[in-house]
Amino acid sequence: DDPGEITHFQALTAALSATVGLGNIAGVAIAISKGGPGAAFWMIMIGFLGMTTKFAECTLGVRYRDIDKNGKVHGGPMKYLTKGLAEQGWARLGKFLAVVFAVLCVGASLGGGNMFQINQACSQFIEISGGADSLLADYRWVFGAVIAVLVGVVIIGGIRRIANVTARLVPLMCLVYVLGAITILALHIGEIPGAISTIVSQAFTPDAYVGGLIGALLVGIQRGTFSNEAGIGSAPIAHSAVKTSQPASEGIVALLEPFIDTIVVCSLTALVIVITGNYGENLAGADGIEVTSQAFASVIAWFPFILFVAVTLFAISTMISWSYYGQQAWTTLFGVSRASNLSYQLLFCTCIVIGSALSLGAVTDFSDGMLLGMCFPNLIGVYFLLPVVKQELNGFRAHAKTIDEGKAATD
Repeated sequence: DDPGEITHFQALTAALSATVGLGNIAGVAIAISKGGPGAAFWMIMIGFLGMTTKFAECTLGVRYRDIDKNGKVHGGPMKYLTKGLAEQGWARLGKFLAVVFAVLCVGASLGGGNMFQINQACSQFIEISGGADSLLADYRWVFGAVIAVLVGVVIIGGIRRIANVTARLVPLMCLVYVLGAITILALHIGEIPGAISTIVSQAFTPDAYVGGLIGALLVGIQRGTFSNEAGIGSAPIAHSAVKTSQPASEGIVALLEPFIDTIVVCSLTALVIVITGNYGENLAGADGIEVTSQAFASVIAWFPFILFVAVTLFAISTMISWSYYGQQAWTTLFGVSRASNLSYQLLFCTCIVIGSALSLGAVTDFSDGMLLGMCFPNLIGVYFLLPVVKQELNGFRAHAKTIDEGKAATD
């Protein structure tokens, strides 16, 4: 009976559905292709450090959320930048940063949260249906149009329908993908120590192909952040809708995201690619999701078909979660109304069709730019509001201690 719209688990899966996805599959492949195996090490490190960032920003998301008369929650950086910095005496700065964040969040929802996802799902479909000879090779937009209709049906229902869908999809698709990766690693169990050694050693001493330590470091951080979204400010929008009276309790739930997303799932993908040797000069003109698909296919010939199902579910779940993020930012800029919501939803679905037909390079460049931009206003706000985060954590510890003492007295 705490205030909010969704449970802790639904909030976690809604946010995870936006992070556990093609960033883990195509993103890892792109990182290793550009930065060598060492880039995977830095992806894992950024995931480890991102657990703290996720805790802080999601705690603030719940602390400063608004709940309207209909019980709908409006939260995220737009709220804690405005209200939190106003409490610190920087009201104008807070409003400015909130508007900048909202603009960039709308852009990111259309880029990384939309066009990148559909682009790679469509590429995997073409890969398994004949490559250049596929019926949709020259009509990629058709695939995008079908997915746009499916996504549109879900996002019109709001966060409750989104949470209900992702609570079912995320565990299923994670299980399918992780079991596939573990199967390949089990078949090559003797090569795992060598793969780990390659990843760690090349993180610090990359060969000539990689282009140096800085190349592996930057690509790893770039793709790691794209994967788990820690510090970007997107996850607090979903976590703000949780039913709780203790903001830090949701911050603790949220820090599981980078662990599951980057440290577990990305590590499995990286090990599969490195063990199968499907990177660098061994690539057969593949890019993004095709790299991972070829790595799995080299061991399990039929796995690309399973991967297509997982990738499509990943893409759909990511898009419906990011549509919620973008819509919350959109309403910050243009107000809450039926017409405003519908205009954003139509724009979002249109971009699904466009994204399916664009080249991967154009999509990733736009997506990276928007996500990078979101970091700046969000992390500035989080930094200045760290005392509030500490206060909330101490309050939650005291709350938990009181409950434990009460249970002990009852026993």
